[in-house]
Amino acid sequence: MLLLSGGAVHAQKLKKNQFNNPLALQRADPHVWKASDGTYYFVATVPEYDRLEIRSSKTINGIKEAKPVVVWRKHEKGPMGNHIWAPELHQINGKWYIYFAAGSAEDKWKIRKYALSNASADPTQGEWKEEGEIVSQPNQFTLDATTFEHKGQRYMIWVDRGAPDKVTNTSLYIARMTSPTTLDDKQVIITQPEFAWEIQGHRVNEAPAVLIRNGKVFVTFSASATDANYCLGLLWAEEGADLLDTASWHKLPEPVFYTNERLKRFGPGHNSFIVAEDGKTDIMIYHARDYKDIKGEPLYDPNRHTRARVLRWTKDGMPDFGQELEDNEMALKKTKRSKKAKKQ
Repeated sequence: MLLLSGGAVHAQKLKKNQFNNPLALQRADPHVWKASDGTYYFVATVPEYDRLEIRSSKTINGIKEAKPVVVWRKHEKGPMGNHIWAPELHQINGKWYIYFAAGSAEDKWKIRKYALSNASADPTQGEWKEEGEIVSQPNQFTLDATTFEHKGQRYMIWVDRGAPDKVTNTSLYIARMTSPTTLDDKQVIITQPEFAWEIQGHRVNEAPAVLIRNGKVFVTFSASATDANYCLGLLWAEEGADLLDTASWHKLPEPVFYTNERLKRFGPGHNSFIVAEDGKTDIMIYHARDYKDIKGEPLYDPNRHTRARVLRWTKDGMPDFGQELEDNEMALKKTKRSKKAKKQ
């Protein structure tokens, strides 16, 4: 009876916007881009920290079976030779870019952000060109670059050391982009670790992800060490605000998505956002472990797996992450999406 019951549950078909999680085993820091033809392209950190690869699929669930295509490998010497982390794939003015972080072969902790470009229509084809380092200030330990366009202006948000008067590991910075690989001189901090949930193990704000909805620019970010303390926080600014004014940004005092032992979801974080096949439902792609206890340094535990879940909205137009719900329960939850919601 137990076997039959378990088999019946396993055989149940997924409903709309439910996912065959985990979508990718041992893939952290996931980022998905949806092309104009509906193709989903998936990139993430590999546990060997040595290469960049892309998977393509016509569906989000299809990422699970998609074959990875290696598009770049680390250098044997010098910059871009170690700790290849957190790639993001973006299409800007018809050209593909991968933003990623890397240390040097001789010093794996000399982390900086770099870019590759590819003029091919399909990012798994063609030649990827090294565009070099994206230089910013203070440029001490810089990673997790993401980019977005808002009101005709392209911006980048990234991670670096905090202000010199603060005891912190990393903060989030923002700047306008003068090209897909260069930043304007004005660069400001929009959040630094300050609450207890942001300083567990390490004093960290990292991994920004942007979603523009309901008259606001939302930014999720990850905080604390990469073990079970890892969690998501939320920033937002009004759509018409000056995004380069620190005062424009508001931060919730509590995390919005964090460890849930009952659901065996430990250290969820480093997410990206994408729209489902229906063209309207917001989906959050993120990584998490399914166990709490880690031997040694969490950074070298490979079992951060990529997962997907629906993102809902409150009647006030704020994102509802469904902290107490399992991933596929989110697809069944009724949304209260604002009529002012718009596609990014």
